[in-house]
This record gives sequence, C-alpha cells and structure tokens, in this order.
Amino acid sequence: MSLLTIILLGIVEGVTEFLPVSSTGHLILAGELLGFQGNQSGTFDIVIQLGAILAVVVLYFGRFTAVAGGLLKRDRGAIVFTRNIFLGFLPALVIGAIAYRAIKAMLETPIIVAVALIVGGIAILVIERIAKRVTVTSVETMPWKTALGVGVVQCLAMIPGISRSGATIMGGLSMGIDRKTAAEYSFFLAVPIMVAASAKELWEARHVASSNDWSAIGIGFVVSFVVALAVIRAFITVVTRHGFAPFAWYRIVVGTIALIWLITR
Repeated sequence: MSLLTIILLGIVEGVTEFLPVSSTGHLILAGELLGFQGNQSGTFDIVIQLGAILAVVVLYFGRFTAVAGGLLKRDRGAIVFTRNIFLGFLPALVIGAIAYRAIKAMLETPIIVAVALIVGGIAILVIERIAKRVTVTSVETMPWKTALGVGVVQCLAMIPGISRSGATIMGGLSMGIDRKTAAEYSFFLAVPIMVAASAKELWEARHVASSNDWSAIGIGFVVSFVVALAVIRAFITVVTRHGFAPFAWYRIVVGTIALIWLITR
C-alpha cells in the first residue's frame, strides 16, 4: 500500500468516524476505489479508528478525569455517567462477540455499504421529524433504560454503512435525548467499543501481519487522530445549530453514486 493511500484512508477515518455517515462504510468504499481490499484492509480499517478515539480522550480529558475523581468520592453524577457508558457498551460487546465472523464477512461486501448509506440517510430524515420531546440533557442524568436502549440500537451499526455514531445519535434522539448530548454520548461510547474491537483485531492479526502492515497502521493512526481533533468540535457546532439533515442528504447522494458505480463497473 502506498503512502498516499495510507494518508487518504487516515483522513477519511478522521473525518467520518464521529459523523453519522459511517466511517467503516467510507473506508470500505475508499479501499475499493483505491484497490486496497481483503483481510489486510479489514485490520487496517478497524485499528486506525483508535486514532480517532484518542482524539475524543484528548478533547474530553477534563470530563473523564472529573468522572474518575467523582467515582472516588462516590459522586452520583459520576456513577450514573459510568453506568450509562457501561450499559451503552454492553449490547455491542455481547452481539459483537457472537457475530464476529458474520460482521467480518460483511466488511468485504461494498454493495451492502451503499444500500446501508441510503437507508440510513432516509432514517435520519424521518427520525429528525418524529423525535420525541427532549427529556435528557446530559449523560449524567440519563435514565438507565435509555442508555441500554441506545446501546441496543447501536448494534445496528455492525452492518457496515449504517454508522455507529449515526445509530447511537438517532437512537438517542428517538428516546428524548437532546442533540448535543446524543452526539457526546456517541463519542464516549466509541472509546470502549473501538478499543475492544481493535484489541480483538490486533490479536487476530498478531501472527499474520508484516512489519509493513504495522507501519501502515501506525501512519493511518496518526493521520486519523490529527484530523479527528479538528472534526469533533466542528461537528458539535453544526448539529446544535442545523441538526442532522445535511448528513442524511450526504449519505443518500454518496450511497446512490456508490451503488450505481458498484453495479455498473
């Protein structure tokens, strides 16, 4: 894989990881376009997501340290925050472990991505219109049933192209969480989920990946981290002011173009 391909894929990951447009779907389509496919691409795509996750840890470091300190003091807000992250992560942990091989197989089927992008875009437009009245304005005050419900909805994102952040955010909106909190909850849930997914992928690839593979992953990791730092704050501003409709239409357009290209090439 060329250095340019690595950098381009790192940029794609950093830009799309926290937008409701499916970073995995974009990486699969970009890999198809750039000729980077197969098991090697699957490992690369999953592990470089850690770079984007590190950006969340850096940007919200004060929030995480405050929660850690609150847990030591048995602060209720910190305890509820931690409980809600665990409950949101739990369904993905269970279903991911059970359906790991099926998920890996879908990662090698670009046409699924194209269809999922279109369907997901339509779903975002519908949910934005019918979203419940806001009753939750912070992760620290989110009821446990809501956190678990969002975690269950998030599992839809195991289908490449659905978007983990999109499923989480739309699930949150449909359950009465405000836009900013839904987006931030998606960021926070990404940390344990992607760390677990990447750890499993690294373990699976430990004996088959070459030194060149690890070098590519390292460069992609750094690029995705730097790009994600810039994207996260901009995303919060955009969704707070304008909602998610722009991302929905983007999904529909890109998915349609990709579907036509994949069918007719």
